[in-house]
Amino acid sequence: MEGRMTHHPIINSSSCIYSISASPIPISNRPWVRSRFWGSRMDDPFTTCSISPKKKLTTSNHLRHVESMAHLPSGAGRITRLNALILGEALASEEDDLVFPSEDFSRHSHVSSPHKYLEMYRRSVQDPAGFWSDIASEFYWREKWSQQVYSENFDIRKGKIKIEWFKGGMTNICYNCLDRNIESGNGDKIAIYWEGNEPGLDTSLTYNQLLARVCQLANYLKDVGVRKGDAVVIYLPMLMELPIAMLACARIGAVHSVVFAGFSAESLAQRIIDCRPKVVITCNAVRRGSKIIYLKDIVDSALLESAENGIVIDVCLTWENDSAMKKEMTKWMKGRDIWWQDVILKYPVTCDVEWVDAEGPLFLLYTSGSTGKPKGVMHTTGGYMVYTASTFKYAFDYKSTDIYWCTADCGWITGHSYVTYGPLLNGATVVVFEGAPSYPDVGRCWDIVDKYKVSIFYTAPTLVRSLMREGDEHVSRYSRKSLRVLGSVGEPINPSAWRWFFNVVGDARCPISDTWWQTETGGFMITPLPGAWPQKPGSATFPFFGVQPVIVDEKGVEIEGECSGYLCVKGSWPGAFRTLYGDHRRYETTYFSAFPGYYFSGDGCSRDKDGYYWLTGRVDDVINVSGHRIGTAEVESALVSHPQCAEAAVVGVEHEVKGQGIYAFVTLVEGVPYSDDLRKSLVMAVRNQIGAFAAPDKIHWAPGLPKTRSGKIMRRILRKIASRQLDELGDTSTLADPTVVDQLIALADC
Repeated sequence: MEGRMTHHPIINSSSCIYSISASPIPISNRPWVRSRFWGSRMDDPFTTCSISPKKKLTTSNHLRHVESMAHLPSGAGRITRLNALILGEALASEEDDLVFPSEDFSRHSHVSSPHKYLEMYRRSVQDPAGFWSDIASEFYWREKWSQQVYSENFDIRKGKIKIEWFKGGMTNICYNCLDRNIESGNGDKIAIYWEGNEPGLDTSLTYNQLLARVCQLANYLKDVGVRKGDAVVIYLPMLMELPIAMLACARIGAVHSVVFAGFSAESLAQRIIDCRPKVVITCNAVRRGSKIIYLKDIVDSALLESAENGIVIDVCLTWENDSAMKKEMTKWMKGRDIWWQDVILKYPVTCDVEWVDAEGPLFLLYTSGSTGKPKGVMHTTGGYMVYTASTFKYAFDYKSTDIYWCTADCGWITGHSYVTYGPLLNGATVVVFEGAPSYPDVGRCWDIVDKYKVSIFYTAPTLVRSLMREGDEHVSRYSRKSLRVLGSVGEPINPSAWRWFFNVVGDARCPISDTWWQTETGGFMITPLPGAWPQKPGSATFPFFGVQPVIVDEKGVEIEGECSGYLCVKGSWPGAFRTLYGDHRRYETTYFSAFPGYYFSGDGCSRDKDGYYWLTGRVDDVINVSGHRIGTAEVESALVSHPQCAEAAVVGVEHEVKGQGIYAFVTLVEGVPYSDDLRKSLVMAVRNQIGAFAAPDKIHWAPGLPKTRSGKIMRRILRKIASRQLDELGDTSTLADPTVVDQLIALADC
């Protein structure tokens, strides 16, 4: 993505680790990071600080690329130019390779330096049992785990794939999210600020109030027959009742399966049929922007379909969302449908905790593909609890005074790990937003940031790019002074969007935690730690504690040093999913058979000469053009670097000569007209940045891209449009704006 990768200037070129002395020169006074530096001697940058040699560097197998930032790679030679800036001192430009944390930010961070990170990371992979046991001990366990902290088999050739952490330990994640924080004196602290779709519609819950609401629902679920291990399907928008329902299930040992409230009746029915829930929880309708979505109608259709397949649901608990639809307008089935407000408030505000084994199931979350049965990813309790809490704390450098807002929906893994469980396990105050980020205008996000004094803001690159398209004015007219840390999730963020996020939203003073992880991993796998490492725009940086990423070739051979290939992980981590519900064979085949001995992420990845990791997208998003393997994310990044391109999505299409051709959907900056000259200019931007072999064969003008309401681009639909398979578009019910599809079809030949 970036052509220039420089080195951390605190280590010299010999194979020795050095440490900064107890009183280093403040980073703001180091000339090699304040501006460009052309050095005539290799040691020029180091003459202004005192360093002392430590032992000779001996890199063990799993540390070799993490430690690569601690010395210059062999044969790297002289650093002829260092281009960097410091948080709060300057804007990031296209010329800047490194963004350093300020001295003040690092000093107050949980992980304050590369050396501190390396010390913690070494222990996490050399002594994972000790490292994770120490962290797990910070939580409440009714009974401690057995002497064997973890057990694993990642090699399908050696038998059944198995991952276990803290087995035998008895705990409850709801208790640790709520009761533990109340007992520590935080009962009156705000747990959730809820912001409705309409400005001015808001409320909040303290930890005491949240626990009471959770217990009332938990008591009701027990009363209607929900027991430990039973499934409950939750089909709710981002009301406070969504995390309440998740926590209530966890409190009584039930397994929740949240389905994004944008999936069609058919998709919802598939999930109901697969997990056979005792109860379905929904609401009658929701407003998202100016649009009303009738969720209860969708649920009714899904329950009819599931009944036709032999799965009859006896209880459909329905929240009356009167801001969208009145009770009397809602279709109703007596005996099955129950109004939440009519029954839940009658139940006690205390509820006994169901203690569960660490390996007991916590939730199912279904991931869907373009074909086949949805995969029910199953996460268990203990390891997930410890891992999500830890990743939240360190990746966002969370402090007890922070106000945290993640824009994700709880229908996705981000909403599970980083709206509900990770923040509440840390006693955080969380903003939950019901509406659309551009309603009633494109400044809504920053209005919410100012209203609640949000200090940590975590969102998707798609939202960043769409807001970037609207210009800077809608950001700059808000203060945003409360912001301290920014975050990115869902896909690789291209460097130009990273810089806009950093410069405009964060005023060049907020580090960006550009996180890579998956539904299957439970939590962050590769992520910056804000106070530790200098950042490179667009890079996910280094692995989180306990994570051992490797890049392999097509034969499964690990590749050393600077390279590109398939991203795998060796060795388990506590947050890893344990199986696919009811289909362990598919679990093994999908994730562990391609490269035996490794978890295969399905993603492509590059590692630069400094050891930084750059995600290039799904390997099925790699286009093979005349023998050149080209990542779609790389082409998209080149297109978006064009000043008149707001957003781009690239797919591969069949090509009679090259095998595959590159087909680019391009959304222009507001007000820019379509033209052949602009089309040629966009193609030239890709040629100049990547090479002629990566030039798009087709630029398809796109007023908008087909996205889910969480911001995910539906590339399956784009592939069908590009290949003119218009009768195979499939389910478009999850799109935020289904009319975009018709617009794209109409522009296909323009």
